[in-house]
Amino acid sequence: MTMQFKVPSMKCDGCAEAVTEAIQSLDADAKVDVNVDTKDVAAETTASAAAVREAIAAKGHTVN
Repeated sequence: MTMQFKVPSMKCDGCAEAVTEAIQSLDADAKVDVNVDTKDVAAETTASAAAVREAIAAKGHTVN
């Protein structure tokens, strides 16, 4: 299932990598597309939306 998130605290490619790693720590096969300019994250994953939000927040990012 593909989920969409806004992560307004992302500023750089390092942030994008951290968000990707957070999602893939829940689901190693997750497909993650991050756009730093628009702050959009699309994740095709078997993890729940709540788990994805928590994992991103644990990396220090705000999730809307």
